[in-house]
Amino acid sequence: MILLQTLSTTGDQQVIDTLANIEDATGSSIGLMDLLIRGGYMMIPLYALFVLAIFIFVERLITLKKAAKTPKGMVDQVKMMVQSGNIQQARMICQGEETPVAHMIAKGLERIGHPLKNIEVAIENVGKIEIYKLEKNLGLLATVSGAAPMIGFLGTVAGMIRAFIGVAQEEGMVSPKLLSTGIYEAMITTATGLVVGILAYLGYNYLVTQVSKLIHNMEYTTIEFMDLLQDKK
Repeated sequence: MILLQTLSTTGDQQVIDTLANIEDATGSSIGLMDLLIRGGYMMIPLYALFVLAIFIFVERLITLKKAAKTPKGMVDQVKMMVQSGNIQQARMICQGEETPVAHMIAKGLERIGHPLKNIEVAIENVGKIEIYKLEKNLGLLATVSGAAPMIGFLGTVAGMIRAFIGVAQEEGMVSPKLLSTGIYEAMITTATGLVVGILAYLGYNYLVTQVSKLIHNMEYTTIEFMDLLQDKK
């Protein structure tokens, strides 16, 4: 402000206006919502991918939590029923639980009386189906983690092209504000794409880890059940 007052005494109105514009520009701030709105039309697919990633992560997380809730005493109860020859009661216990482990054991109980190899194959087939259910849409989440950054880069390239076209169409001296505004608006899509991609990637790896734990538990329980049938035989 002191500089403006000094220049006003010299009558250099053009310099005063320029410095006043600089003061206004530096004093203004751009909010996060303004940035997200100014990203251009390529922000639309990025928003869609973000919503899709959140939906898949929450849906899979709920599904895996339910699948992991196998009652601790269920397997022990089934063992006791099998050892006492009460196969029907053991099947009823398994049918009352909607978990992969319960489904696999129930299929094995249905095959009791057949060769152990046939029982094992039947359990493995059910296990494959249950694993497919657990891994449902995880591939789509992985695709989101890879596609979002690329779409962000594409939006930045398109934005840069528009910015330089605008510069080329200007006559005379190009305003730095025009150039800088076009560039930072174009870079918004890259930043958004990276954020969406990183979050989707982290969510994907977390879910894969949880699925691996469930598969290990399914395999361990299957081995115990087959050992029980072997001893009973």
